[in-house]
Amino acid sequence: MRKNRFAAHLATGITLLAGVGIIAVGIRFLLAPEAGAAGFGVTPPTGDALGYLDVKGVRDIVSGLVVLIPLALGLRRALGWTMLAAALTPATDAAVVLTHGGTAAVAFGIHGATAAALLFAAGLLFRETRPLAAEAA
Repeated sequence: MRKNRFAAHLATGITLLAGVGIIAVGIRFLLAPEAGAAGFGVTPPTGDALGYLDVKGVRDIVSGLVVLIPLALGLRRALGWTMLAAALTPATDAAVVLTHGGTAAVAFGIHGATAAALLFAAGLLFRETRPLAAEAA
């Protein structure tokens, strides 16, 4: 029982960190787009293309809310699925960094580690919400 409580707290902590963290990243993209792009691991665009960083900022904020809403509502199984789906974003971000002149350290150290953390949290949430063997029978 104690181990399960720890896992639930850990999943909640990872979810909070991921949700609030990506909202902060989104705000950074809106307020300091060049710095946001550099932190992402790619060369910032110039001129009119800077508008794409506003799009990224808004989408990051929405991504954070998508994670935090099921957490706030106590929908732990739905949160597990949300975290599983959300892991696709940093996984593909790593590929973008690698294919657009970024370093492997940023691709794997930031984006890859984030994807792994989201997958880990999803696994904890699924384990927490799986039916007990006695109930399934």
